Amino acid sequence: MHEQYSPQQIEQQLQAKWEQNNAFKVVEDATKEKFYCLSMFPYPSGRLHMGHVRNYTIGDVISRFQRMQGKNVMQPMGWDAFGLPAENAAINNKTAPAKWTYANIDYMKNQLKRLGFGYDWDREIATCQPEYYRWEQWFFTKLFEKGLVYKKLSTVNWDPVDQCVLANEQVIDGRGWRSGALVEQRELAQWFIKITDYAEELLNDLDQLDGWPEQVKTMQKNWIGRSEGVEITFKVAGSDQTLTVYTTRPDTFYGVTYVAVAAQHPLAQQAALNNPQLQAFIDDCKGNKVAEAEMATMEKKGAPTGLSVIHPLTGEQVPVWVANFVLMDYGSGAVMAVPGHDQRDYEFATKYNLAIKQVIEPAAGSETACDLTTAAFTEKGVLVNSAEFDGLDFAAAFKAIADKLAGLGIGQIKVNYRLRDWGVSRQRYWGSPIPMLTLEDGTQVPVPEDMLPVRLPEDVVMDGVKSPIKADPEWAKTSYKGQAAFHETDTFDTFMESSWYYARYCSPDHDKAMLDPAKANYWLPVDQYIGGIEHAILHLLYSRFFHKLLRDVGLVQSDEPFKRLLCQGMVLAETFFRETDNGGKEWYSPADVTVERDDKGRITGAMLQSDGQPVQSAGMSKMSKSKNNGIDPQVVIDQYGADTVRLFMMFTAPPEQTLEWQDSAVEGANRFLRRVWTLSSENKALFGSNWSGELNNEQKALRREVHKTIAKVTDDIGRRYTFNTAIAAIMELTNKLQKAPVDTDADKQVKVEGIKAILQLLNPITPHLSQYLWSELGLGDALEQHPWPAADAAALVEDEKLVVVQVNGKLRGKITVAADATQDDVLALAKQDENVLRFLEGVEIRKVIYVPGKLLNLAVG
Repeated sequence: MHEQYSPQQIEQQLQAKWEQNNAFKVVEDATKEKFYCLSMFPYPSGRLHMGHVRNYTIGDVISRFQRMQGKNVMQPMGWDAFGLPAENAAINNKTAPAKWTYANIDYMKNQLKRLGFGYDWDREIATCQPEYYRWEQWFFTKLFEKGLVYKKLSTVNWDPVDQCVLANEQVIDGRGWRSGALVEQRELAQWFIKITDYAEELLNDLDQLDGWPEQVKTMQKNWIGRSEGVEITFKVAGSDQTLTVYTTRPDTFYGVTYVAVAAQHPLAQQAALNNPQLQAFIDDCKGNKVAEAEMATMEKKGAPTGLSVIHPLTGEQVPVWVANFVLMDYGSGAVMAVPGHDQRDYEFATKYNLAIKQVIEPAAGSETACDLTTAAFTEKGVLVNSAEFDGLDFAAAFKAIADKLAGLGIGQIKVNYRLRDWGVSRQRYWGSPIPMLTLEDGTQVPVPEDMLPVRLPEDVVMDGVKSPIKADPEWAKTSYKGQAAFHETDTFDTFMESSWYYARYCSPDHDKAMLDPAKANYWLPVDQYIGGIEHAILHLLYSRFFHKLLRDVGLVQSDEPFKRLLCQGMVLAETFFRETDNGGKEWYSPADVTVERDDKGRITGAMLQSDGQPVQSAGMSKMSKSKNNGIDPQVVIDQYGADTVRLFMMFTAPPEQTLEWQDSAVEGANRFLRRVWTLSSENKALFGSNWSGELNNEQKALRREVHKTIAKVTDDIGRRYTFNTAIAAIMELTNKLQKAPVDTDADKQVKVEGIKAILQLLNPITPHLSQYLWSELGLGDALEQHPWPAADAAALVEDEKLVVVQVNGKLRGKITVAADATQDDVLALAKQDENVLRFLEGVEIRKVIYVPGKLLNLAVG
């Protein structure tokens, strides 16, 4: 054994051995309990960042722990390889996205191996490979046949200079990222999958997910947004046309003073034909943002159409306005406006001098008031100015008005969802081609199975303006049943690939179907899924949806893809900057800054190493390129070793909380591993012999600490996922073992048992150090296959207890008593303690309070 801990000498050696022995390869085994542990796969950006390292370390610790529990553990890894960033990088680096992506995969795969993660690399997938996206295309054609896929016009970001569609992230301050042109909202034909058909099931099945954070389930519930309301049909005055709206507040129906429609609504388009001012407003709306958060804060604008609708119950004519806050893609593209009881409607009505009516008043005993001169009254109350419905509360009015509208044939109660169908079309190149054909007569049909996959050409030249498959008219040409046909040149949203990758890992080489059902149903659902909370809605919702689709075509049997979910916190690091002449900030890497701290660790000064001049600290912030505060994992691995990085990640904070990167804490983790090394090497001579002897009280107490630690770490890692408290317990035991004597055979017996336990408990967290020392101590070559230690119940039983003795509430002594000692026994022993006895002389014991095994309090007077 080396005298000093040198991770560089042992880690790569062990990693090579694991790879050579296929140590983490796994196959289905009906005789063993399975455990499928999965961390969200990375986008191959070129380098791992510390967020990756934290995510994958958590997954590896759980996987190694479960393997030592005797379970059949699968932990795969792959690459979320399609997407817009690859196109941008390819343009900047004058290369093809495929070449750039595959080179990044090779580099990042090596980084993962350097961290000692126990992946079954035989299951590796990359979503940009035709062998993967072929089955995604096949699945889409099956969904089309089942009526779950359709094409319709949808609003997109259009760059009028580059003549292309932009993703939201390519629109910067309303302008195209390359051209700088003002981006327009245009309607293009897009493919959609009917996720709304599964909205109710997606909502209800959240109740099955006991192993998910409540925060994530709440976010999904809000995103699905189930509401119960009334769909109402208005007649357009002077025509046979109708207009439909949906409202969750039919109790305010008599307060409707205008109807607002989207700029793309047929009534708006019709009215604009002879109204230049309205047409100008509609054209102006093309520049609007469509994100809900941005719409909520933007200025509300509108223009009258000159049309009116007839209120179904009052017969009054209500004006129709075009408003920029109404979207055609939401509901019917029209809303009934009740400015007296909706603040957005109120602000719009106030701006354009539209009528405001009160039809709700506060309920009796309410502390709120209704003053429509200052704001809308938005609370539920009692109806007024509502004909025969006056005096009804919300629930009674909802039913009564809905019943009346239904009786007239112009309304019905309806459940609506905030969730919209999933638009999967993207106009970029680096994605899976959508497997649809357009025939010469305009008919659209799915690509036949024998023509799949529709391959994306990889050897292309990127000009940054147009997708290569859109720019090449020859690529789209094909034939279908003897007639000319054209391939769809849009590609799939990359959420398509990430929505089912977890299932493909179960049978990654299966070339006869999307999944091998026998293997998929052995492994699924995933027992533990790990990833950032930023994926709480879209990725996780789409994956749940995809799983139900897979179930409904007979490929899987379970209802949900992920049994348990852990959302790890962000990794933060110090940020340093100098102000520039133009008022901006220039950010410097923490690695290039020398920091001075006070005795409490607070920064008192910071200096840039290159010029010796001061820089300012901006505190802790999420590691990012924009603030230049990312820490390269490779640099830390080279300096301290992978086990130090892994230990730091697990010890510094609970997994769901943010983790602050501190060089001093990394050094502290490394010091602890050196202590474990020293403890093992200094006691190596004790191993190989079967020490035994009768244990005295001190030896029993130390052995009790060993087994208490085993019990705690088992619970902390296996159930609670509080890895930091598990490590703290191991550190405490290490301290005690370092101080323990080795004078007798019994001493040696307990010390050997303790060191073995430490190496076993540390193995999921620091596998290189643990397995190397295990082997060097002559304990075998495969610690990862060794069973997890079990706490000895007998060792946990305390023969003696330390009891605190108080006289009139003040500490006067501590005595050791038998674990089963009675109150009388303890009192007798207390009276023999010299210090206690001093405070009992000449006084009478009036009351004895005894807390068994803990406290004896004597009240005297």
